[in-house]
Amino acid sequence: MKIRSLGIEGAYEVTPVQHRDARGSFLEWYRFDALAEAVGHPLELAQANLSTSARGVVRGIHFADVPPGQAKYVTCVAGSVLDVVVDLRVGSPTFGLWEAVPLDDEERRAVYLAEGLGHGFCALSEGATVAYLCSSTYRPGHEHGIHPLDPELGIAWPAAAPALSTKDADAPDLATAAAAGLLPQYEKCVTYIETRRRVDDISSSPPTD
Repeated sequence: MKIRSLGIEGAYEVTPVQHRDARGSFLEWYRFDALAEAVGHPLELAQANLSTSARGVVRGIHFADVPPGQAKYVTCVAGSVLDVVVDLRVGSPTFGLWEAVPLDDEERRAVYLAEGLGHGFCALSEGATVAYLCSSTYRPGHEHGIHPLDPELGIAWPAAAPALSTKDADAPDLATAAAAGLLPQYEKCVTYIETRRRVDDISSSPPTD
C-alpha cells in the first residue's frame, strides 16, 4: 500500500494495492506494520464503527479530549464520500485548516487521523457505508463536535443542502468552542503521541541480560 502524509500533521491518505481478475478483487485495506512505520507507532484498536448515510448527509466535525483522544482509520466500503480532516489543535501551525480526501468502493482509499484532529464526511452516493477503526472507545462527555457549516472553517461540502443530525446542527462554531476551552491543545497532543512512541519503543526492545 501507498501511504501519503497530508498537509495537516498527523493525517495520512492510504491507497491499497488491488488485485483484480474475473472473480473480483482482493486488497489489504489495513496493515498495522505499514501504518506504524508511517505514523511512528501502532494504532491501538479499541473499537470499530460502521455508519450508513443517504446522499447529502454530512457527519461531523467530531473530536475527542486528549488524552487519550481517538485516532481513526476510516474507509468507505460501499458508495462514496468526501472525507474531511480538520486541525482543531490550538497552537498548531495549521489550526483551523481542513483537507478533503475522496473515499469510495473503487479506489478503496483510507484516511488515518491522529488524536486531536477533527473528522467529518459528506455522502456523495445514494447510499454510503463508512467503517472506522478507533484507538479508544466512546467516552460520553469527552467527545465533542464543531458545526460542520461554520463559515470560519469554510468547508466546501459537495451538497446543496447538507442533512445534519440534531447533535451536529447544535454543535458550536470553532470560535465558541475555542473560547469555552473545548478544543485540544497542540502541545498536549504532541506530548501524548510522543509518549506513546516511547512506550512502543520500550515494549519492542529486546530483553537485556
